[in-house]
This record gives sequence, C-alpha cells and structure tokens, in this order.
Amino acid sequence: MHRISKRYFRLAVCTLLAASCLLLTAYAQNTGGAKGKVRNLRGDSLSGATVTARLNGKDVASANTNGKGEFVITGLESGVYNFVFDAKGYATGIKYGVEVKSGKTRDLGGNLILMVDRGSRVVIQGSVFFKDGTSVTAAKVTVDKVNAEGGTQRLGSGFTNVSGEFTFSQPEGRAKYRITATYKDSTASKEIEVETAAIYRTAISLDINRDEK
Repeated sequence: MHRISKRYFRLAVCTLLAASCLLLTAYAQNTGGAKGKVRNLRGDSLSGATVTARLNGKDVASANTNGKGEFVITGLESGVYNFVFDAKGYATGIKYGVEVKSGKTRDLGGNLILMVDRGSRVVIQGSVFFKDGTSVTAAKVTVDKVNAEGGTQRLGSGFTNVSGEFTFSQPEGRAKYRITATYKDSTASKEIEVETAAIYRTAISLDINRDEK
C-alpha cells in the first residue's frame, strides 16, 4: 500500500503541475503587457523609476526600471491604460490613453522623458554678458563645487543659448559652486552659496566687447 500511495502521490503532483502550466499559458495568452525606457532630459537612463499601469482610475500593476532605464509590465487585461512614471528628484510623468491588447506587449518607446522636479533640486539659472551689456551666445560655462579647504570638483559644463542663458541643477543640500564663463580669450567667474532646494540666479560679465576678436 505504501508503494501504491507514493506512486499515486507523484502522479497527482505531476498532474497538478501540468494543469498549472496550462492555466499560466492560457492566462498569458489572454492578457497583454507594456514595456519602454525612461530617461531624463539629457537622455540619461533612469534606473529605479516606478512605472504604474492605471485602468479606470485604479492602479493594477507596477514595475521598476532596471539599470538601463527599461521596464516590462505583464498580466494586463485588455483595455485603455494610463501609465504613471515616478522617480526621486523628478516630476511625475503620465502617458495617457495607451491601448493594451491580449497576447501583445505594447512598446511605449525608448524616450519616456521625466522632467526635473525643481522643488527638490538646487537650480542655478544664469546669463553671460559682454562688457556693453549684450548677451553672449555659445559662451562655455563650467560648474565646480568648492569644498571647505578651497579645492574644487568639476561637476559639468555646457554653453549659453541664443539668449546668453544657462541652467544647471544639483541635488538639494548646502554647498558652494563656482560658475565660470569663457568666450574667446575672456574668462570670468562667480561663486554662489546655496542652502536648500530653490532657484538661484546669477549674471556674469566678460571683459570683452561683442565686436572684439
């Protein structure tokens, strides 16, 4: 009796496993999914962002982006969804009216862009001027963090736009930054001390006229 019971037990387990596989296969064929890639405005991939599928005002499934900013959500019933994107330091993004069909994975694309949440960032907005007060286009702007001993750490660089303006952001926190503008052979710097998340404005004047070579 012991041998028969053991054999029947194994048979029952195999039967249950087979049935489960059939149910999972049928479920996968009757549901759909969505995938995509989340980035910031600079084009950098955002890892750890949360993507939530919302149907009829209810959150039904979610996933986190991997190190490449990619995500996949499966097991979605057919319907029209809104997808909500959240990441620390960024404003919430929403992609509306995405239709998901059974048996298919909807590709939301590789450029799901999140904007910086300026409420939780230090944002430095500045302008660069010639000596006569007109704006400098394409001036090189570098940003360095100044430590307590006076040393510096280069954080980034860029160029002013057609209006002579630039924007730079960092995570909130007390710090001192040195902003340096360079155009042709003229260079000037300004230092800004920040206390908390906010928008800080500055202006840098170069000792050169627009028409100087």
